[in-house]
Amino acid sequence: MIGAICRNGTGLPSLAPQISVSSPDPDLHQIVRARNTPPLFDWMVETFSFQGISDRVAASYLHAHGGITWHEISQMVRDPACPLLDSYWTYESCRYDKTRRTCSHPRYIRRCPVPKAPLRNGHLNQTAFSFFLFVRDVADSDLFGWIDDQLAATGELGDRSAQEALVGPTRHVFGVSDKVLTMTLSSVLMADREARPDWYAVGIAMIVVDRLVHNFLVRTGILEQLGMVHPYGPRCYADGGCAEVLRRVSAQIDARQFDCDFPADFPRFVQHALWRYCAADGLNVCNGNNIKSCDLSSCIVHSNCAKKALYNLFFCAVFRRLKY
Repeated sequence: MIGAICRNGTGLPSLAPQISVSSPDPDLHQIVRARNTPPLFDWMVETFSFQGISDRVAASYLHAHGGITWHEISQMVRDPACPLLDSYWTYESCRYDKTRRTCSHPRYIRRCPVPKAPLRNGHLNQTAFSFFLFVRDVADSDLFGWIDDQLAATGELGDRSAQEALVGPTRHVFGVSDKVLTMTLSSVLMADREARPDWYAVGIAMIVVDRLVHNFLVRTGILEQLGMVHPYGPRCYADGGCAEVLRRVSAQIDARQFDCDFPADFPRFVQHALWRYCAADGLNVCNGNNIKSCDLSSCIVHSNCAKKALYNLFFCAVFRRLKY
């Protein structure tokens, strides 16, 4: 079932650079090959703009208004008016709101550089500055050296500890979800397979389980068949969760049948193929936001799918919220 979906989704284009799996972004490839932190920062900040909204809308806004770069922010924070911008560790509770033009330190807002970023909302402006301060203060302005050091401190590169070594520290950057961090870092790690095989080994194993992927595994009956039924959330990454299911499946599917340049075991591609099959910005076939039992006979896995309704999951979630 999952193999058929992987075959169906191979090679589909995407507006968002961070979710390209089958063919790395050529610009990112050059950035990684050159080991150049400022343009890597610029690329990552741009990918962060694709969270919380459709890829098409995010891409359109970036095309119309542009983004913000490492060099621009570095000039802005040389002598910051607001004390929050002194360091990565002091930049918290900024609460800048682009629409209301307010923040937690209104006396400094006229001279503050955060509102000057042309990003889609104040949340993204804060993310850009928080990530800049992380790279400057935590990574010593060298993302490549930081990644190398983090991976060197882990055991096997294909182990989940390698993923956590990168995602763990960066999840404290303001406003970036684990999902977006994992997808973005995975693309960075896979960008130059020839020159950085150690990075590539980590990148191909990095997967993220969002609600669409979880609901797909529920609706098709895969979780029930494996005795791994669980609610969406942290348990998706625990033993017996969705991530383990995807890794098991990936180990049984030779991804080279989809592209001869793929590694045989490619968990990131398997996860991405399922997400693409479900997402509104992808094929939008098995959208997990639809809680009714499926009757889509044109679906390529219709004959094998359990077609489970998501009513029970939906009403259980509502009940938990009302209870607490």
